Amino acid sequence: MIDATLTTLLAVQNETASSFGEGPGSWTIGLVLVVLVSLGALLAAGQTLKRKPESHIDPAILRNFNKRVTSWLTICVMLVIALMLHRSVTIALFGFVSFWALREFITMTPTRRGDHRTLFWVLFGFTPLQYVLVGIDNYDLFTIVIPVYASLFIPARIAFAGDHKRFLERTAKIQFGLLICVYSLSHSAALLNLKLAKWNSDELKWEAWQNDTYGLLFFFIAIVQVSDILHFLWDRLFGRHVIAPAVNATKTWEGLLGAACCTSLVGMVIQVVLPVTPFTWWGAGFMALIISIMASSGSMTMSAIKRDRGVKEHGTLVLGHAGVLDRIDSICFAAPIFFHLTRFFTDAESKGVEVVVEQSVAAVTTGMSCFSSMV
Repeated sequence: MIDATLTTLLAVQNETASSFGEGPGSWTIGLVLVVLVSLGALLAAGQTLKRKPESHIDPAILRNFNKRVTSWLTICVMLVIALMLHRSVTIALFGFVSFWALREFITMTPTRRGDHRTLFWVLFGFTPLQYVLVGIDNYDLFTIVIPVYASLFIPARIAFAGDHKRFLERTAKIQFGLLICVYSLSHSAALLNLKLAKWNSDELKWEAWQNDTYGLLFFFIAIVQVSDILHFLWDRLFGRHVIAPAVNATKTWEGLLGAACCTSLVGMVIQVVLPVTPFTWWGAGFMALIISIMASSGSMTMSAIKRDRGVKEHGTLVLGHAGVLDRIDSICFAAPIFFHLTRFFTDAESKGVEVVVEQSVAAVTTGMSCFSSMV
């Protein structure tokens, strides 16, 4: 059954690649199947336990667990569809998620009349501009347009509106929302642009990494969701020492450390069985450890913001688990760290490795050359 499904997915991927360019490879599709099957199995197990009255598990825990798994399954299905279609569709999907998350964040924080035109530029100017820069792979600009240009534009535009009341507070809220919801999350989509090298231990040299970056992106998302689910389970089953009761009464040190260690092991296993990243097995474990810690940091930070604003959840868009921002807070904090660490350790250019141009680009170049010679 699994072999037949894999064959079908590969056939669809090949047809899509021939029409739109390079698509996910076999290792990536294998990881996608494993993740979807695992989430489906977890959801089935949770629903089964929920229907058993003799179960000794707290119904509230089962309900929260099922909602969490359902929301991650929904996100994974949307991401898989985008990955199978085209790179630009995937980037557009992240752009829409950023727009909606920023909208939720702005709705949660009070604004004044003088902020409205600034918010228009933030939502309909800098947000799409950030993803356009990611789409055209302009690394120099997409890494600075929000932290530099937008950060200077926002206070200036609010000042020109003539409203000085709570000026610093209002400016900081908009800047923080743009930084987290758009700038940080865009690093997830930017993973597709990386040109990477892999260490050849046999020949003791760096060589071009031939696999697609779709697998790298899905590895990152999979590790974040594994960390989130494991953190929840460790908190409920083994949690004793709450990190910050006033911020989040359910997050414990046992959950943080237990989830980080287990997630690191999961990262190692994925790299050994399905090598979708350019890292070694221990490198993948280290990256998974960092992702888990940053994901937990993002969840705690957003919990602090919600307590400050007196709200329980950011929204209700994602089925089963509140709003978009409630689900991507861990991704937002982990994405830029994972992106820059990956680029620092395995960037092909810095290692002196020449990356082969994609077949689709090469075909276009060849066609243009032939046309020029005919003219």
